[in-house]
Amino acid sequence: MTDLAARLAAVIDPARIRTDADSLQQYGRDWTRYYAPAASAVVFPRSLGEVQALVQLARAERLALVPSGGRTGLSGGACAVAGEVVVSFEQMREISDFDPVAATVRCQAGVVTESLQQYALAQGLYFPVDFASRGSSCIGGNIATNAGGIKVVRYGMFRDWVAGLTVVTGAGDVLRLNQGLVKNNSGYDLRHLFVGSEGTLGLIVDATLRLARAPAPARVMVCAAPALEHILLVFHAFRARLTLNAFEFFSEAAQQAVLARGHVRRAVDTVTPYYALLEFDAEHEPAALAAFEACVDAGWLADGVISQSDTQAAALWRLREDISESITPRTPYKNDVSVVISRAPAFIAELDALLAREYPNFDVVWFGHIGDGNLHINVLRPLDMDIDTFRGHCERVNSLVFDVLARYQGSMSAEHGVGLLKRDYLPVTRSAEEIHYLRGIRQVFDPDGILNPGKLLPAAESA
Repeated sequence: MTDLAARLAAVIDPARIRTDADSLQQYGRDWTRYYAPAASAVVFPRSLGEVQALVQLARAERLALVPSGGRTGLSGGACAVAGEVVVSFEQMREISDFDPVAATVRCQAGVVTESLQQYALAQGLYFPVDFASRGSSCIGGNIATNAGGIKVVRYGMFRDWVAGLTVVTGAGDVLRLNQGLVKNNSGYDLRHLFVGSEGTLGLIVDATLRLARAPAPARVMVCAAPALEHILLVFHAFRARLTLNAFEFFSEAAQQAVLARGHVRRAVDTVTPYYALLEFDAEHEPAALAAFEACVDAGWLADGVISQSDTQAAALWRLREDISESITPRTPYKNDVSVVISRAPAFIAELDALLAREYPNFDVVWFGHIGDGNLHINVLRPLDMDIDTFRGHCERVNSLVFDVLARYQGSMSAEHGVGLLKRDYLPVTRSAEEIHYLRGIRQVFDPDGILNPGKLLPAAESA
């Protein structure tokens, strides 16, 4: 046993401490591939008491801790790159305290998102926050990044479903926040500080989450659009006639990446530069068809298909949800930005021209949750270019992209978080005054800076 493992064994069973090279590699990184993992150990707590004891030990011995769930993040927020101890919550996966009257349930941090969704359905209810990584991502990480996903346009972000939290702060204190209350107007709601905090204020141990009514049967429609600016016109046309569960878009380049894997088929025969994917309750199908016809007449859509079964609906969703996995071999450099939706058409037009000018030799894949103003821009690494050179090119253009974004008062991280990858760009979205207060908040909750150091906030001289 190494010296570090022996020290950790004072609070964690040695059988749940790993220091082997494979574990350090596996648990030391997330889906970001721009950082070499360099964890010193991985621990697997099983209780609130163990988490608290671990933080208290880390504070006493100046050990840096990196929380870890499903490690599906795309900003380096779960990467351990400087000898940190990774705290994996994968052995804390209990779902309990279901309250059918309040429609709430308690989940430990390591509960996989899809497991919660299946549990809710078994109770005749629904957990509506959804994304492609549902089978791997964990509740603690979802909360820590305020995950959004594919149904924000109807159901909102993860924050909207958090009714209570149990956290261990960087000072080693246990906080039980809100505890499922609907009304609790008793001062500052600290719960919301931890949603989106990326593990820099405390370790989320469990959460009380709200559930929704079981959804009605749904239909999925995929439509072919001749131009990117038509997508938002289509969104407005449909939203004026019916309630949408989801409104997504993707480019032909994105679809080609998915189709190349051979597991799904093209949705429509007509090939256009962009496509919209819509989901709505089946009862709205007549209104949706009327909206579609109006968009075709206006020249905004060239073709479309509507699902006739759950199987077909799932296959249509694969065209959108499988994009990230399909382009992973090209080590994409991702920008996850958002603007107020009324400003999106002008922003998209300006950004599209900029990317075409600055990336003439790179493949750029567009997709995203355009119904809530969120765009995912993925620049694909040429197979003959090394990662460091490619990243250098992308970061040069980033400054131009974020100059445009700042003029539109948008966010440089709509839902993926800040982590390591976007930390130095935080001033694009946050003023120097805001960052000053954010540092002050972090100092209160983590006075020794042991929790996820180096993440979220830029160095003081960069602010």
